[in-house]
Amino acid sequence: VEIRTHSSLRPTTVFCMASSTAFLLLLVAALHVCCCRGQGGHAGTGVAAIYSLGDSITDTGNLVKEAPPGAFETIKHLPYGLTFGRPTGRCSDGLLMIDFLAQDMGLPFLNPYLAMNRSFDHGANFAVAGATAMDPADQFNGRFSMPFTANSLKLQLRWFKDFMKSTFNTDEEIRKRLQSSLVLVGEIGGNDYNFALFGNKNVSEVEKLIPAVVQTIIDATKEVLDMGASRVIVPGNFPIGCLPSYLTAMAEPETSAYDSAGCLKDLNLFAAKHNAQLQRAVAGLRASYPDAAIAYADYFNSFLSLLKGAPALGTFRRG
Repeated sequence: VEIRTHSSLRPTTVFCMASSTAFLLLLVAALHVCCCRGQGGHAGTGVAAIYSLGDSITDTGNLVKEAPPGAFETIKHLPYGLTFGRPTGRCSDGLLMIDFLAQDMGLPFLNPYLAMNRSFDHGANFAVAGATAMDPADQFNGRFSMPFTANSLKLQLRWFKDFMKSTFNTDEEIRKRLQSSLVLVGEIGGNDYNFALFGNKNVSEVEKLIPAVVQTIIDATKEVLDMGASRVIVPGNFPIGCLPSYLTAMAEPETSAYDSAGCLKDLNLFAAKHNAQLQRAVAGLRASYPDAAIAYADYFNSFLSLLKGAPALGTFRRG
């Protein structure tokens, strides 16, 4: 497996994470098990469509569709899309987790919501690279300056609702469709922290944002469930202390700042705190919606498993 990293340290640049095939396949397996064997829900039944909200981990082309001419040119050129033979608008040289998930369920790749003249018979992708969970108008209550993005989870949820209302005639038809669909709410929230941390805020300051970010994700998930969704996946955050951008920008002189995998301990602890709060909130959702299968996707430990097992999976090349 060849893993390419394409990271910029400029806070006004979209945070894109390159993906390895092994990482994606492992997570798809985990997501499939969570979804199809979750509490409540409709275990073993087919999924007719996938609807996805999130950021660059899931965006299949919305950012480049809405961007003005000349913006985000990097994503529009190889090596992005290398395994497709052409750039696709994905922040990856190949398939994303959402692509593998669609394949695993026998569905076509999801078209981006902003694409024109495309089929949405099997779902739609509302994710936008660089998106935040919190809305720019509410972000951090003015404590932090916002980057360029206006593509918050709130906006994506509005797109989702508008799409469903324009595609189906009644609320009952929407509910029926969603009961045979899978909805991903995330991964989202990582950019809320990225923009703050790369804006020179320290970890203890940014940690205060976790409750609001988590609540925003949960509120959006509730709205999706209230519309009729019966199978929902809510992913957690990655171990950001292992990401090349953070390892470069926030390098520490003391070896004690790093764990055995070479990751920054404080940043991984921060991400783990976000995930712990999100997991508790997802557990609360399961109690409130006993007839739905609601899964928390553990990106944190899946990433670490692959990082620590990397020698058995292939070679790394930084590019």
